[in-house]
Amino acid sequence: MIWLFYNCLFPIVYLLMLPRFLIRMRRRGGYCRGFLQRFGIYEPALLARLQARRRTWIHAVSVGEIFVALQFMEAVRTRRPGAAFVLTTNTSTGHAIAEKQIGPEDLLLYFPIDFPPVMRRILNRLNPLALVLVESELWPNLVRQSKRRGIPVMLLNGRLSDRSYPRYRKIRFLTRRLLALIDLFCVQGEEERRRLIDLGADAARIRVMGSAKYDVAAAAPNGLIPAAALLKRAGFSAQARLLVGGSTWPGEETVLLALHQKLRASQPEARLVLVPRHMERAGAVAAEIEKNGLAFRRWSAMGYGTAVSQAAEDVLLVDTTGDLKHFYAAADVIFVGKSLTSHGGQNIIEAAVFAKPIIVGPFMENFRAVIADFLTARAVIQIRDPADLEQAVTDLWTHEEKRRGYGERARQVVQEKAGAIRASVDLFLALGDNP
Repeated sequence: MIWLFYNCLFPIVYLLMLPRFLIRMRRRGGYCRGFLQRFGIYEPALLARLQARRRTWIHAVSVGEIFVALQFMEAVRTRRPGAAFVLTTNTSTGHAIAEKQIGPEDLLLYFPIDFPPVMRRILNRLNPLALVLVESELWPNLVRQSKRRGIPVMLLNGRLSDRSYPRYRKIRFLTRRLLALIDLFCVQGEEERRRLIDLGADAARIRVMGSAKYDVAAAAPNGLIPAAALLKRAGFSAQARLLVGGSTWPGEETVLLALHQKLRASQPEARLVLVPRHMERAGAVAAEIEKNGLAFRRWSAMGYGTAVSQAAEDVLLVDTTGDLKHFYAAADVIFVGKSLTSHGGQNIIEAAVFAKPIIVGPFMENFRAVIADFLTARAVIQIRDPADLEQAVTDLWTHEEKRRGYGERARQVVQEKAGAIRASVDLFLALGDNP
C-alpha cells in the first residue's frame, strides 16, 4: 500500500511541476535535446550501445555531484581497468560538464522519471551491475526495482540537508522502507549518519567517510589558464588584483558591487569578478552592474585572440559554465556565495585548493561538516553581514601575510581530508560481483 500511494501521488505531482521544469530547462538550455530519454526512449545506436555490455549505473545531479561521480568512476577504473559506466543527470548544465569528461566506454543519459513502467524499461535495457546514487538522490522506484533484480545499491558522499531532512521525517512510513533497500551508505559526516539512523537506516550499513569533494578539489589545478593570460584575456592589466565572488546568488552581487566601489577608491588596482551560480541570471547581474554605474565585460565575449583594451572596465561578469576554477586560481580574495543573502552555502573546497583566502557568510547549512573543518583549522573567515564582509576584505587586501596564512591553511585542510572516494571504492568493490 505504501508503494501504491507513492506511485499514485507521483504522476500528479510530476504533472503539476512539469511547467516549472520545462521553463527551467528552456532557460538553462537543453529543452529538447535528450528529452525522450527521460521516458526511457533512446535512439537505435544508443540503445545498441546500452545493451552491448553491462555497466554500473551512477546518478548525479548538480555540477559538484557530477565531479564526484566522475572521480569515483576513475578510481574504480584504476582498480578494475575493464569497468564501464552509465552516468545519468537531470540537468543540462550537469550533462554539459559530464559530456566533456566522460570516458569513451561510458554512456551519458538524462535521468528517467521515477515511474514504474519507465524504470522497468530502463532496467531491462541497462541491466546494471550496480547502482550508485550521489549525495541525496533517493528515488523509490529505481531503488526498489533494482533490489528486486538483485542489483547492489550504494549512496555515495551521502548528505541530508536541513531542508530535506524534515521532509523525509514527515514521510518516515515511506523513507524507512526505502532506506532498508540500500546496501551501503557512504556519508559525509556524523550528522548525516545520525539523521539516516533516525529515518530508519540500518546503522551497520553506514560509513562516515568525510566529503568526497576534497578529492575532487585535489585534482582541480590541472588545465588552468595561467594568471597572466587570464588577466590579459579579461582585459585587465598585469597589475590588477581580483576580488572574486564565486557561485553568487541574488543580493550578493549588490553587496559585492558596493564593496568594490569602496575598495577601488583606495586600491585603484582592485577589480571585481562575479560568477553567478546560475548562468541564466547573467542578464539580471549585468543590469545590476550598470545600475551601479560600473563598466564591465562578459567573459563569454572574451575569446582567445580577441583584441581588448585594458583601460576602463571595473567588473568582469563570468557568464559561462566550468570556468570558475580559473578565477579562483588567479584571485587575491575569494567570497563564496549562497551564504550571505541566501541559505545553504556553496562548495568552499574548490576554492581552498588554490591556497587563497576565503570568506563566507553565516549560512553554510549544506556544508556543515566542511565549514567545521575549515573553522577549526582557521582556514576560512565566516562573516555575519555586509559590514563584516567589508572589514574582512579590507583587512585581507592590505595584509599579504594574513592572506597567505589563510590560503595555506585552506590548502592543507584539503590535503589532509582527501581520501573519501578511494575508501568508498574499497567498500563498493566489496559489495558483490561489481566491475
